[in-house]
Amino acid sequence: MHPERQRKIRELFDDYIEMYAARDDRLTARFSQSFTGYSGSGSRLIREREEWVRITRQDFAQVPGRIRIEMLDLALQDLCNDVVVATACFHIHLPSGVHQLAKEVARLVLTFRLEDAEWLIAHCSYSIPYQSVQDGEIYPLQSLQEQNSALQALVAERTQALQESQALYRLLTEDAQDVLWRTDGQLVLTYISPADEKLRGFRADEVVGHSVFEMFTEEGVEVIKSMLRLRAMEDAAGGTERFLRFQVEHRCKDGRLIWGEVLSKPDRNAQGEIIGYHGITREITERKRLEEQVHQLAFHDPLTHLANRRLMLDHLEQAMSASKRSQRHGALLFLDLDNFKPLNDTYGHGVGDLLLIEVAERLKACVREADTVARFGGDEFVVLLSELSTQPREAAEQAVAIAEKVRTRLAEPYVLQSAPSAPSIRHECTASIGVAVFRGRDESQNAVIDRADAAMYRAKEEGRNRIQCAPGPAAAG
Repeated sequence: MHPERQRKIRELFDDYIEMYAARDDRLTARFSQSFTGYSGSGSRLIREREEWVRITRQDFAQVPGRIRIEMLDLALQDLCNDVVVATACFHIHLPSGVHQLAKEVARLVLTFRLEDAEWLIAHCSYSIPYQSVQDGEIYPLQSLQEQNSALQALVAERTQALQESQALYRLLTEDAQDVLWRTDGQLVLTYISPADEKLRGFRADEVVGHSVFEMFTEEGVEVIKSMLRLRAMEDAAGGTERFLRFQVEHRCKDGRLIWGEVLSKPDRNAQGEIIGYHGITREITERKRLEEQVHQLAFHDPLTHLANRRLMLDHLEQAMSASKRSQRHGALLFLDLDNFKPLNDTYGHGVGDLLLIEVAERLKACVREADTVARFGGDEFVVLLSELSTQPREAAEQAVAIAEKVRTRLAEPYVLQSAPSAPSIRHECTASIGVAVFRGRDESQNAVIDRADAAMYRAKEEGRNRIQCAPGPAAAG
């Protein structure tokens, strides 16, 4: 038994003995509503809590002074997570000077059950091997034969209760939508509830005996391994045992992938070594889809699906921090379409939207996957370039080369068609581009954007469909 668990059971038992010896009426509040007991002076099991409270108070009234318990032996048993048993042998010394009882070995069996986060006494049984006394007395017991009969009845009752508890557990696990599972120390599944078959399509016999890694995608396996490393670090630091919560994709028998939120906790032996894990998995596929929708709406332009201003500013912040560490330059390209308004005025916003969508696709095709393309609103777009040269002149040349690629591609004619049956519209639309190169945090985000914006306006003033480079931060100031 784990030392911490043993300490807890001993603490529950010692509290009971102290209150009983002190004749403390607060003891009556420790009895479970589903209590059973054997008082020692009766001939039957007590099945009503209130009757046991009455017997206890009768006991305290019969011997009002503090009694002394001389403990002889004590055994602690951990039946399951929420049921523990303490069995003790002792002598009872009454304050009245009656020594006959003190010569006998009394036995006490206490069963504690965890109910709503509180440990309560679910069963109490006394036995003392001497003859019964007159009615109304508490301590004397029935004959040994009656005593054994009562204990046999108790065993039968507790066995039935255990069977009923097991049946209830099976019922709960079979009907639950969440998956309950357990593994050994090598992460081989030793149990999985029927909910997994409903969720992923695998029967229990197809899963038990196999590694948990078979349940997940490659990315999911890496998540599990990172959680194991986190658990090891917490153990090394002496952290408090807790459930780890993480989200991971699961494989289904029909090839689908679903998301599950996993709560996991280790099982330990008496030496505190991890011998396995247990936990609960809940499907969150729909929740993940909704979260992705919310993220998309919050950080992307709904028309072009490009990053919006908010996401671009976040990426610019990251790019400036990375630039400060690496000393590589970055660049911001600010674009404004030159011939967009006439299209909108002539054919309406629906056709204008088609042009913006096509511009977005062309922009994405011109830059690297690591770069960010954003729509700032209207017909304004921004491209964020990172990991350019450490040399200012070379970085500017690299940025201008990409800007020229963008300008050339956007200047190609557009053929727009609002519906399959609608006539196609040919339109030419160029872009004026301002380029601002930056490094580290020599200036603020707004300053970089302002420089690129000002350079774009100079490009427009000088005839449109051209590129203008912004002066550096010092010159701009």
